[in-house]
Amino acid sequence: MHKIILDCDPGHDDAVAILLAAGNPDIELLGVTTVGGNQTLDKVTLNARQVLTISKLLDVPLYAGATRPLVRPVEVAEDIHGDTGMEIHGYELPEPRVDVQPDHAVQFIIDTVMCEEPGTVTLVPTGPLTNIALAARLEPRIVERVKEVVLMGGGYHVGNWSAVAEFNIKIDPEAAHIVFNEAWPVTMVGLDLTHQALATPEVEEKFTALGTDLADFVVALFAAFRKNYQDAQGFDDPPVHDPCTIAYLIDPSIVQTQKVPVDVELTGALTTGMTVADFRAPAPADCHTQVATKLDAPRFWDLVVDAVKRLG
Repeated sequence: MHKIILDCDPGHDDAVAILLAAGNPDIELLGVTTVGGNQTLDKVTLNARQVLTISKLLDVPLYAGATRPLVRPVEVAEDIHGDTGMEIHGYELPEPRVDVQPDHAVQFIIDTVMCEEPGTVTLVPTGPLTNIALAARLEPRIVERVKEVVLMGGGYHVGNWSAVAEFNIKIDPEAAHIVFNEAWPVTMVGLDLTHQALATPEVEEKFTALGTDLADFVVALFAAFRKNYQDAQGFDDPPVHDPCTIAYLIDPSIVQTQKVPVDVELTGALTTGMTVADFRAPAPADCHTQVATKLDAPRFWDLVVDAVKRLG
């Protein structure tokens, strides 16, 4: 059983990550925290409330976090996620029945890690790393207590917000630099891996066959995501990035990894936000970072379909 805090910015693919985490028996979802990213904090937090409501996860605590990057101005991914951050057509989103807790997300992360047994809580950020960086700076003792940080972000060969930088890292590279350079174990599930997680028509059919309201929601997510990705980046089918982090935790054989040093570029005129992975030699003995390289896509999608089925 993996105890996780899912730190996210829903987001079509963040929504699917929530469903996979909540619907798999090997994951204990301690809470959901939100961060400004795909859209502004108020919009992504509303989206998280709606996803938790749709999936009847009314008891999962939800905390709102950082509204903006540590240093840089707010930047959102409207061309991919729309004005709401989770643009959807042909499906009526419900009035949310999940309230946002009064504490700040960063304080919840700190309190949870400090209260649970050391080495039992995994942080799973699928948006910008602002909340995670702030938590590490506000309470440095969490670093040695966190089991692992499994993040969606970066890429060692490919970018999407620039030629070499991925969105989550690019919009708050200073936060990413903090997270990658702390001593905790970090698994980077980047674009090289997540571009293998394509929501093809065949994948959609698996969800349609479930015949549930929740499955219809997932299909509607994929349809909107596909249209936006076709228009913005030329994909035939959208890559569903964020649930790959959860799949890695459930079954590491689905997501192959390689241990390599990783750092984040902060000052390059053309390369700010680039996650620089050093594959030149065997990783040193004290290397605490690894990157995801290869996805078993059929088994990945089987996990997601099973989770949606379990949630009803």
